[in-house]
Amino acid sequence: MSLFELIAILLVLTAAFGWANDRLLGLPDTVGVLAVGLLASILLLLVELAFPGERLYEGITTVLRQIDFRRAVLEGMLAFLLFAGGLHVDLLSLRERAWVVGTMATVGVLISMTVVALGIWLTAGWLGIDLPLAWAFVFGALISPTDPVAVLSTLKAVKVPKSLEMDMSGESLFNDGVGVVLFSMALTVATGSGQSTGAGDVALLFAEEALGGAVLGLAAGWIGYAAMKAVDNYSLEVLISLALVSATYALADRVGTSGPIAVVVAGVLIGNRGPGRALSDTTQRYLFGFWTLVDEILNAVLFLLIGLEVLVLRFEAAFGWLSIVAVPLVLLARFVAVGLPAAALSLRVPFVPGTVPVLTWGGLRGGISVALALSIPEVAAKSTLLAATYTVVVFTILVQGLTLRRLVQRVVRCG
Repeated sequence: MSLFELIAILLVLTAAFGWANDRLLGLPDTVGVLAVGLLASILLLLVELAFPGERLYEGITTVLRQIDFRRAVLEGMLAFLLFAGGLHVDLLSLRERAWVVGTMATVGVLISMTVVALGIWLTAGWLGIDLPLAWAFVFGALISPTDPVAVLSTLKAVKVPKSLEMDMSGESLFNDGVGVVLFSMALTVATGSGQSTGAGDVALLFAEEALGGAVLGLAAGWIGYAAMKAVDNYSLEVLISLALVSATYALADRVGTSGPIAVVVAGVLIGNRGPGRALSDTTQRYLFGFWTLVDEILNAVLFLLIGLEVLVLRFEAAFGWLSIVAVPLVLLARFVAVGLPAAALSLRVPFVPGTVPVLTWGGLRGGISVALALSIPEVAAKSTLLAATYTVVVFTILVQGLTLRRLVQRVVRCG
């Protein structure tokens, strides 16, 4: 099957599932697409069990196996989704919440990784599942960062105070670099492919990935800003923004820095300095409208893929209890990872009442966690980690994402 045919099938399914959600379920667009996709996947699995060898099931799974989910997310959609998110970040609000965002995106991820790793390792041992501690830390690293795509998608439907919105969106946009570094280090230890994994190596890798990505994004963003300022042609300026995202992300991968952080920084710079300085009113309307559409369409396709991925992931009944336990364990780790930094920072930074429960319940996971789990080499622990990852991702998006509004209404108002 050609690449064009694969894209056509994905777009048709996304549009069809989106239509079904709009007519029947009425859920938020991206969550609804995931829900319909998941229901369709479960239905197909039931059909396969009832009628083994059903051609429809076999045909769909054959198509899905041709899609490299990891590459589609990490080397394709993510760059454009993060840039679109960065465009709408208020730099002044980000500066005011810099300590909170920075601490949550670094120390918070470290705390969560440790709590999840120890918890899942002890639980696996209690259930009689062979899961080495090193692989438990791999799971902790890939599941701890909140997913910017899922969080930003949910925030569009949930109204929260400005400072709390910045805490949630800022953290989710910037913690991917930390998560990828921790995942890389944990995977190196688990596979025994590295020579040195001390604290100094972690710090150096973090500096190269996160700080290097920020510097690259700042430089690329200024180049794009200067190019847009020199012309007044909305179609050309939209093209410049596309080139900026693609080139920045590709260059970051080539030089060994964080592509996600680089495109976020570039997006924040363009989104804040562009209006009124480099972009005319017409260009602003087309540029921001274009990236809003890109964001919505890619979000829908990504959530569709998450819903359909259940058809090709390898789940074993033996891992069922561990996957179920992983959900409250990740929530507990999130609560600790949010609560400790918030308590430490509350002496110098004001927090909206109810911040900890909202940040805990609003810490959604999504395609990035699934993509990282799929990138794990073929080892005995992979099936266990995939099952736990997928269970947590689906729970956070469907359950936490759909009930976050009610929680905000209760705890924020009560404060």
